[in-house]
Amino acid sequence: MNDDALTPVTEGVWLGTAPVRFLGLRLTSNMTVLRLGDGSLLLHSPVAMTPERRAAVEALGTVAHLYAPNTFHHLRIGEWAAAFPRARLHGPAGLAKKRRDLRLDRALPGPPEPAFEGVLDEFHIRGFRLEEHVLLHRPSRTLVLADLVHDIGRPEHGWTKLYTKMMGFHDRVALSRMIRWTGFHDRRATRECLDRVLELPFDRIVVGHGEPITEQARERLADAYAWLPRRSA
Repeated sequence: MNDDALTPVTEGVWLGTAPVRFLGLRLTSNMTVLRLGDGSLLLHSPVAMTPERRAAVEALGTVAHLYAPNTFHHLRIGEWAAAFPRARLHGPAGLAKKRRDLRLDRALPGPPEPAFEGVLDEFHIRGFRLEEHVLLHRPSRTLVLADLVHDIGRPEHGWTKLYTKMMGFHDRVALSRMIRWTGFHDRRATRECLDRVLELPFDRIVVGHGEPITEQARERLADAYAWLPRRSA
């Protein structure tokens, strides 16, 4: 099996997965490839570019957009920007301060991108320190996230297994308790944005770390944020 291959998720959506190390954890990170209305491609949260992975992407079409969905999922985007200099680079405004080496063509949130009209909807999760932006790929009814929730399954590496159990996201769709404790500066605003996302027309969720959520996606996302209750009027 080619670890650099792209896996079809549904019509117009592919997944590329690469290992990632963080705080001694052994996890995986996902790059989502989305087809736009004109047939071109958007790469969401690009992972390491290998010759095989680049060839797999180019076999699908022209890379026209590179998308950093928050201020964490940007580490490999520069490689793709260098390889595809005509691609427009989208990322949160805070990324400009972290990555002065990047040419940020469109800071998020910002004016609508004409190339996305009718195909991709963007939603800024206000109150989240990572400046996360969620995408809805309308043709496939697919919601694309980065760190809003995880679905890592059951990692067997000792420290990873222990840490994810302590942080509450082992073998379940959930958000790490560490992010819950430190990642939000306006929980009311986040709750309002999350409620709006939960009303969107989606059937599945592609996450930044772990497997796509293909069954009861809306319910499982809602359950992952039961700790953030709605406020009464």
